[in-house]
Amino acid sequence: MKLRIEGYRFGEIIIDGEKYTHDVIIFPERVTSWWRKTGHAVEVADIGAVMAARPEMLIIGTGAYGAVRVSPEVETFLSSRGVKLIAAPTAEACDQYNRLREKHRLVAAVHLTC
Repeated sequence: MKLRIEGYRFGEIIIDGEKYTHDVIIFPERVTSWWRKTGHAVEVADIGAVMAARPEMLIIGTGAYGAVRVSPEVETFLSSRGVKLIAAPTAEACDQYNRLREKHRLVAAVHLTC
């Protein structure tokens, strides 16, 4: 069974009944903390665990106000490995995740605040 996001609001996400108050990576069957080298930027080094899961798609929640920036190097890196990237403000990213989770092998990396 693939995990489902039940709710998101600034600083909090509920995944399959479990509340998280820190940034997370949502794999098909588990959730881990997501720490980035630079708080409001996503670099290639920040998605190593994601790539180990061999997704066909990565959804990045860029925060409630879209403050997190995905580096061009990440876009190039993912593209070169055949991984589709969706980067959107977190509420939209959560909706996309729930809509696509059963149809694709995907991972979501979600910033919960700004």
